[in-house]
Amino acid sequence: MATFPRRRKPSVPKAKGGKLSRFSKIGRRVDADGNPMRRRGIYLLPNAFTTAALFCGFYAIVMAMNQRFEHAGWAIFIAMILDGLDGRIARLTNTQSEFGAQYDSLADMVSFGAAPALVIYEWSLRGLGKFGWLAAFVYCAGAALRLARFNTNIEVVDKRFFQGLPSPAAAAMVAGFVLMMSDLGFSGAELPWFSWGIALFAGLTMVTNVPFYSFKDVNFRKSVPFIAVFLIALALALVSIDPPKVLMPLFVIYGLSGYAVYAWRLAKGKPVSIVQTDDQPLDPSERR
Repeated sequence: MATFPRRRKPSVPKAKGGKLSRFSKIGRRVDADGNPMRRRGIYLLPNAFTTAALFCGFYAIVMAMNQRFEHAGWAIFIAMILDGLDGRIARLTNTQSEFGAQYDSLADMVSFGAAPALVIYEWSLRGLGKFGWLAAFVYCAGAALRLARFNTNIEVVDKRFFQGLPSPAAAAMVAGFVLMMSDLGFSGAELPWFSWGIALFAGLTMVTNVPFYSFKDVNFRKSVPFIAVFLIALALALVSIDPPKVLMPLFVIYGLSGYAVYAWRLAKGKPVSIVQTDDQPLDPSERR
């Protein structure tokens, strides 16, 4: 009777020393250029921060409908802090994913697009009629376009700068204006055209090509002089003295800084476009 050789099992790669590697079956997904791709899993920790930011945006909308504008303004600021943490936590814990990136953008649209537009409209712009809701819509549409452009240009834009005013800064400008004026004793009905100008400026600046420094090239793991720690403590102390009167001017300065950088580059003959032209790849795991 004829015998046939048995089929051999496929060999499993072994680690150094002859032992099987614990991570031998785990591979890194890369694109055609060899850059790591975002995973499609859902991770709890970063998405929990994104959900908290989304809740703050929804809470701001509810508070604005109930005419409690101070609560709405502070909710937007808390959402901004949470939005700054979720992406950094995802990179530190190596839990970046395509789901997280898309979820983050949708949460930003609520927290920094719809919520500030409704807050400024309910607080001051309602009395202007069509001009009021038109300014609120320009802001909301600007935030949506800004986020869509950020997602599509993330691979080609210099990560040191934002292309247009980032939506959290625009939301902080609007919310800071409401908080500061309320703290000074002004009502929204007394400042409708100032609110109209703030909403239009923030909304249109988000869709410009003006470069705004992103602070993404700051290395927080690098040692710093003692004076740097002292300046951070001093800044926190100044903000805590009177937050509404300090935060609003800070974000106004940031909102104007992009135009200053644009004018300086134009005057020096340097390229004003922040689209990256060299061969250095950007990190595709950057999250908003």
